[in-house]
Amino acid sequence: MTHLTFAEAIIVGLIQGTTELFPVSSLGHNVLIPALVGGSWQKDLNVSKPESPYLAFIVGLHVATAIGITAYFWRDWVRILRGFFTSFQPSVRRPLKITNPDQKLAWMIILATIPVGLVGLAFEHKFRVIFGVPSRAAIFLVVNGVILYAGERFRPRKSKEADEQVLREREAEPELVGAGRAGGGAHSSGQRAVRQQEMATAIQADRRLTSFSYWQAIIIGSAQILALLAGISRDGVTMVAGMFRGLSREDAARFAFLLATPVILAAGVLKIPDLFGPLGNGIRPQILAGSVVSGVAAYLSVRFLMKYFQTKTLTPFAIYCVVFGLGAYIYLTFIK
Repeated sequence: MTHLTFAEAIIVGLIQGTTELFPVSSLGHNVLIPALVGGSWQKDLNVSKPESPYLAFIVGLHVATAIGITAYFWRDWVRILRGFFTSFQPSVRRPLKITNPDQKLAWMIILATIPVGLVGLAFEHKFRVIFGVPSRAAIFLVVNGVILYAGERFRPRKSKEADEQVLREREAEPELVGAGRAGGGAHSSGQRAVRQQEMATAIQADRRLTSFSYWQAIIIGSAQILALLAGISRDGVTMVAGMFRGLSREDAARFAFLLATPVILAAGVLKIPDLFGPLGNGIRPQILAGSVVSGVAAYLSVRFLMKYFQTKTLTPFAIYCVVFGLGAYIYLTFIK
């Protein structure tokens, strides 16, 4: 795979960083695009091949994607990690004591990640080999679109009411941005006000999330297991599961992105030996270039989507998945 060009690495990195956050399945695109392009891409960028150098490339992109998401949520992760460590008590009879939202959210994320972690460790390779076939990825991409559409079409009343609650809370927030700009109009003051408002909004969101039980978090997190199938979006199915448990669309997106971070990072870190082993020989500079692009794309994508899901729906992504999946299946099966 020494012929992998920087242009190819950058294009794949951009696609990975974007599709990992957009609910359209990064793995599905990583499987389909090389097959659709054909030529050396189809031969060398084969995710289902056990010893494909493409796996080393994907490792680098996953780690970079996780870093990009963490960069956006870094203040939240500081609070969450602090909550995790402060939840431990120097008592044998009661080693844990959950007293605030940060502590509870930390354990909700841990418990919600366990199911996909166990299934991923046991079956990731089998799922990748069996289902990482382009035509099957196209079918699952269509299924993903149907899931997203159904999530919006049959969203329960409780989730819609949660949307209204989020809107009321946002309208009740002090206009920190306007206050910052009014205080002399200094750019730094305005930026500081924006950050303060973002932090206040995040804290309110976490309070709403932690009003849910640990079992509900586990149910929502278990939806990530479906993302082991190429074509099914981790964030998409997690959002749908969250909405069906009564989360607002915005809070479902936030929880999905927070849950995705440790899973994506762990998946990359566990495969680091592939990156520095024989599979990475000759392509490490290209991996670095693609990873930088992937990380930046992930950061920009999550920033865009957190604002997007404040007012907009999953329906456009559902339409895209069905159209692209059907088109790819028809092309790969009957034309190519």
